[in-house]
Formats: sequence, C-alpha cells, structure tokens
Amino acid sequence: MSEEDKKMESILTETRVFNPVNLNPDYAKTGMSFEEYKKLWQQSIDDMEGFWGEQAKSLDWFKPYDKVWEKTDLFPGKWFVGGKLNVCYNCIDRHIKKGKGDHTALIWEADEPGEVRKFTFSELKKEVCKVANGMKKFGLKKGDRVTIWLPMLPELAIIMLACARLGIIHSIVFGGFSKEAVKDRIEDSDSRLLFTSDETFRAGKTYPKMADVAQIIDDVPTIEHVIIVKRTGNEVPSTNKDIWYHDFIDGMNEDCDCEEMDSEDTLFILYTSGTTGKPKGVKHTTAGYILYTSFTHRVVFNYKDGDVWYCTAES
Repeated sequence: MSEEDKKMESILTETRVFNPVNLNPDYAKTGMSFEEYKKLWQQSIDDMEGFWGEQAKSLDWFKPYDKVWEKTDLFPGKWFVGGKLNVCYNCIDRHIKKGKGDHTALIWEADEPGEVRKFTFSELKKEVCKVANGMKKFGLKKGDRVTIWLPMLPELAIIMLACARLGIIHSIVFGGFSKEAVKDRIEDSDSRLLFTSDETFRAGKTYPKMADVAQIIDDVPTIEHVIIVKRTGNEVPSTNKDIWYHDFIDGMNEDCDCEEMDSEDTLFILYTSGTTGKPKGVKHTTAGYILYTSFTHRVVFNYKDGDVWYCTAES
C-alpha cells in the first residue's frame, strides 16, 4: 500500500466512516470497504461525466437532461443541461408514490426531554403544501427570495421544502446570529418574507427573536411580511407586518403542484459568516446540490432504506 493510500485509510478509520469494526456489527456485510471506496473514487476521476450520469439515475426527473456537463467560462460549468426536476418532489412525493406515505419521514426532539413530533411522508407533504399555498396567496413565485431565521424546529424543514416546491429561493440565517446579521442578508438577497419565531431556547434559557425583528424590520423595506412560529407564546406580534405561522397556513389547501425546475436553477443562497468582511452569498443549484448530498449520504453514512439518520446541529 502506498503512503498516500495509508494516509487516506488512516483518515477514514479515524473518522469512523468506513471502519467496519467501529461503526456497527453489520457494517462488514453492508458497508463499503476501503478498496471499494478507492474504486468508486477512481471511476469519478477517469470518467467524470459517465460516473455522475450514472449516479443521477437515482433521482426522479420530470424531463431527462440532454448532457451531463457543459464547460463554461465560470467554474464549475453547467450540470445536467436541459434536465427538469424538483427537490421537494424527490424528498417527499416520490416516496409517497412508492407506497411509503405512512412511513416516518421526520422526527423532531426538543431540548426538553419528552417533547417529540413525528411526521410521515404524507403528513409532511400536507404541511409543506400549506406553507407553499400560503406563499402563493401572498403573491410569491419562482425566483422570489425568502429569509429563514429559525431555531431547530420542524417548521424549518417544512418551510425549506415549501420553497423548493415552488422554486422560491431560500436563505437560512443561523439561529444564533444577531439581528444585524439577519438585516444584512435580507438586504443582499432582496427577500420578500422573513420566517422566524417568537422566542428560542438555548442551554435552558429563552431568547427573544420577535423583539429583535421589530428593531430592524422598518429598515428592510423589501420584507412584506414576517411569519412567526409560536415557540413559547411569551411574545406577541408588534408590527403591522407580523403574521403568526399558524394563521399563515390556516385554511390553506393541503395539495400543491411542484414547479418544474431547471437543473441549474437556484435552490438556495447560503451566506458566509462575514467575519472578514461583508457576508458573501453562495448560490447552490438544484440538480447538483440534491445529487451530491444524496450520493454522499449513501456513501458516507451508509444509509439504507428504513434507517434513522440522526442530525445534531445548529440552525
């Protein structure tokens, strides 16, 4: 084994990604060995277009792409040229069509022990469609932007999926960022809606968010409405732009068609932290993002149908 291979194997072992002994007892039967990983990696180098074209078959397409990759003046070029798909459809609808509507899609556990919410794929679709139809009611359409400043709540995932369903570009702001950081990102993206909560929990303490929003909202005229998820109920709407989330979705239809998105259409904007200057928005496109994340999820986490994937992360 070469020194480079030894170094790679050491990294993989230390990170417990491809370690059949440390990861789980059945991993040797189902996981990917180091040799298999190297072979897969080599295929992606030797035949980039063929490799990713094969991986793209794992997605559901409304219209097949004409070309896997097209070189342009800008890195990384265009991917899956001419293809049409929708991220929300791939995350929810296709599983329902395969008869998995009653399978659990999302489990949320709060900071407080015992507070748990679960959604099947069918239940998740209904919630997503209600948010999507709420945005349509207020005139939002494909290409519009919204900002999401929420703690780790189920509504965060639901709103993201609703945006993807309609082709509305979302920008997530880390829940612990300041109101000034939120204001900067709203102004840069020209967001029309802001989704936030009345308060948030951190390390056993509550922190107001609605009050912070009230201090900046007049300075960001592109924001037409602030949609507020009731987390504690300790705060009440204080500006004429505020709408409770439960009122926003009340009476909305539980069905909503998915927008056909071009492979290169923008899915979301993610901003840098801004520690060295003005935050820079990085555009993530539709097909490339969902394919790479779903592929690495299978390879890195060895995910199999029916597994429960646990994510402990900040929003």
